[in-house]
Amino acid sequence: MDILSLLAQGFQTVLFNPLNLFIMVIGLALGLIVAVLPGLTLVMGVVLALPFTYGMGILPAIILLTAMYVSGTYGGAFTSILFRIPGEPMDVPLLWDGYTMARRGEPALALGWTLFSAFAGGLVAAVAMVILSGPVAMIALALSTPEYFAIILLGLMSVVTLAGGALAKALISLCIGLLLATVGTDPTYGNLRYDFNVPALADGVDYLLVMIGAYGLGEVLTRMEQRGETAGIARTSTITTRLPNLAAVLKTKWTFVRGSIVGFIIGVVPGAGATIASFVSYGIEGQYGKNRRQLGSGIAEGIIAPQTAATSSVGGAMVPLLTMGIPGSGATAIILAAFMLHGVQPGPHVFFKSADLVYAIFASIFVAVIGMCIIGYFAIKLLVKVLEFPEAITSAFVVMFCFMGALASRSTTGDLWLIAAFGILGYLFERYRFPIAPMVLGAILGPLAESNFMTTMISFTNDWTVFFTRPISGSIMAFNILTLTYTFYNGWRSKRG
Repeated sequence: MDILSLLAQGFQTVLFNPLNLFIMVIGLALGLIVAVLPGLTLVMGVVLALPFTYGMGILPAIILLTAMYVSGTYGGAFTSILFRIPGEPMDVPLLWDGYTMARRGEPALALGWTLFSAFAGGLVAAVAMVILSGPVAMIALALSTPEYFAIILLGLMSVVTLAGGALAKALISLCIGLLLATVGTDPTYGNLRYDFNVPALADGVDYLLVMIGAYGLGEVLTRMEQRGETAGIARTSTITTRLPNLAAVLKTKWTFVRGSIVGFIIGVVPGAGATIASFVSYGIEGQYGKNRRQLGSGIAEGIIAPQTAATSSVGGAMVPLLTMGIPGSGATAIILAAFMLHGVQPGPHVFFKSADLVYAIFASIFVAVIGMCIIGYFAIKLLVKVLEFPEAITSAFVVMFCFMGALASRSTTGDLWLIAAFGILGYLFERYRFPIAPMVLGAILGPLAESNFMTTMISFTNDWTVFFTRPISGSIMAFNILTLTYTFYNGWRSKRG
């Protein structure tokens, strides 16, 4: 039976089974809610949903978790664009243009671009997942920790290269984030680092505290200092959802193409995930996009690049999971656990023994992308009405959710002090014009970079040249060096000019 016939049977199984369709809607709604709430990460939400799948069949269980996974890559855009609080690490790049566009008086249009980007990225990745699952999975199988480290390094550099004239400040911010990532217990040797005998630091600094504190509380403190001098986000009851028109979409078509390809490829790499895809895609747009010099000023390309990549990474992450039993992200690791709890081991044999199950899952991802957009379209209208609240009330809710997010992370009161400290640090960064994004990125990707670097050094007897001698990692490292060199050269040339 060919692919189209199997996929058609999958759609029939998903769409014409009331239970499967109901589970799909529940999963999409839960994914949006989890992604919107700061501190409750997408992976955490999927973990919390896993026990409820014990009594389900294998297909409804996977539909629930994958629906949450799909919609979770989009839901965090609401708080990122409207309140400058990224619901997920992958939503941080949306702040730079999405929030700027909202502050300019176009929140509905910013959310419309996000919705359309999620739709495009999700569908492109779903098609690629069906067609390329076998060949791409074989390529991903050849990657190891040197390649992962090189990709993470590319993600770290993507923000620095966008700093423009503030390159030195961006490097300082990134180094602070990387330093924060080293606080706590060394994952390789088990030694305590930089805890200063403070119990709250012994377990490390959670990136959620850095992200929510610096962006959320920092923004509130900045607005308090300005005492309402800045305009709000166009509080008016006449705001409606504004999807981009066809002409605008065609002008940005290459951004959609780049974001979808980057997101899918990075999603295939086990352990990379939507966060790295989002940052790398934004960085690539900043290097090669038609309007790269305008990034950060509230343009559509700055929204399309990260959101398309984040959503398309879902299809990519499902490829190694289904074909080799290797999870491509934290969420797919939980989905793998759901497979095994129901007695199914994902891998090449599943395509022969349970092809109907595999293609029903493929079909469910197509349906989830479309359903996410339908639910998200109406959710945008409801969320835009929140903008009618006075700024003082909005700020109070922001502070409340920030501290709730701090407690939800690890349920320790020490984290409340840490999030307050990062709120002050975020305020100081804003006042002295240091970019916050590199610090947050360093805190998010720092542990991943350290883990893959140390594993590589142990595996290859401290031979650092392995990063350059292996073909794939060497190519990525060469691209990193060329990108950094080009950035320094541009900075030097602009100073001379």
